[in-house]
Amino acid sequence: MDWVLEQLRLMLRPHAGWYGFIAALGLTLFGVLAIDTVQPHYAVSQAQRWLPIALLAMAVCMIPRPRFIGEHSYILAAIAIVFMLVLIVPGLPRSIVPVINGARRWIDFQFLLFQPSELAKIAFVLALAWYLRYRNNYRTFRGLLIPFVITMMPVALLLKQPDLGTAMVFVPTLCVMMVAAGAKLRHLSSLIAIGLVLVGVNVAIVAFDAPQSMRLLKPHQEARIAAMLWPERHRDREGYQQQVAITIVGSGGVRGVGGEQSATLLRFNHLPENHNDMIFAIIVNRWGLIGGVAVMGLYIVLVSSFFLVAARSKDPFARLVCVGFGGMMFIQAAINIGVTVGLLPITGITLPFVSYGGSSLVAAFVMVGLMLNFASRRPQIMARPSFEFDRAEAAAE
Repeated sequence: MDWVLEQLRLMLRPHAGWYGFIAALGLTLFGVLAIDTVQPHYAVSQAQRWLPIALLAMAVCMIPRPRFIGEHSYILAAIAIVFMLVLIVPGLPRSIVPVINGARRWIDFQFLLFQPSELAKIAFVLALAWYLRYRNNYRTFRGLLIPFVITMMPVALLLKQPDLGTAMVFVPTLCVMMVAAGAKLRHLSSLIAIGLVLVGVNVAIVAFDAPQSMRLLKPHQEARIAAMLWPERHRDREGYQQQVAITIVGSGGVRGVGGEQSATLLRFNHLPENHNDMIFAIIVNRWGLIGGVAVMGLYIVLVSSFFLVAARSKDPFARLVCVGFGGMMFIQAAINIGVTVGLLPITGITLPFVSYGGSSLVAAFVMVGLMLNFASRRPQIMARPSFEFDRAEAAAE
């Protein structure tokens, strides 16, 4: 009994992670109210079904020791890969792997429509952090190969579904974690430059209508890029969703139009995926610029909490996991908001904690639970120094 009370005391003691938890609850509340504006039955499901499950999952993740989590991270990654492979197995009936909006991203367990990519995001960060925690081979250009191979495994499976939006989150998250681990910026900059060149080539291929043999993207992905580049040409086709979202955002003004008027506007201006991918447009329409800034402020608090917990942790595994989760949430939120306001092509990515979805909400609170777990641990007195390569290299010279 004394041990249980001691563990509860450690888990509940004040630390920076609780600010992130409060921000996560605030974002979830914004999401439920925004979903209720357009899809009341989904709002009830999010609040009464998925939020309690997500909070329970968060509480469970606060219990195991970080070392136990790290030792089982590869197993979790393997399970995530198996689930993602199931999605692309040909011949499986739609009752098991439904096709929604032309994509195979879910496994139907009857009681749950499970999205393996959400598990893959968690497993990827845990496995990569466990691999990097005491290594220094990634301080060379060649040493970056294994982390990038680890990253490209889920990315390749996501592109096969296809799920370009989620795939876009992995590589920036890898870069954030590599910087935190001490990888040399000149090596990462070279790889990022190569990636930007490839992106530029793809945009040029779309812009100049190059032959089909030169194209790397799928037709619908090219159409989304074209819709962003030339919105007037694609207003009634691929660009319809984004143009309606921009209009809905603009009509919110500074203070918003309120719940009833927002519901009316959205009823007469059909916005596809208004309860998940385009939920930020609903927020700005209902609460105006003030509401949009409030949501972005909550994300800043949330991500800052992850980074503060990472900065105060001496455990390299915990530090990298918190940096990875914080970076991933920031990148995902930035992409979603960028799509909504027309700065990026439509990717089909959700807004963490805010968009409707059981798998995404549970996965997001699992990340928060792991952050709270790491933040509640006492610092190791005889901890092995981690990521102090510059000092060691200078001493060696």
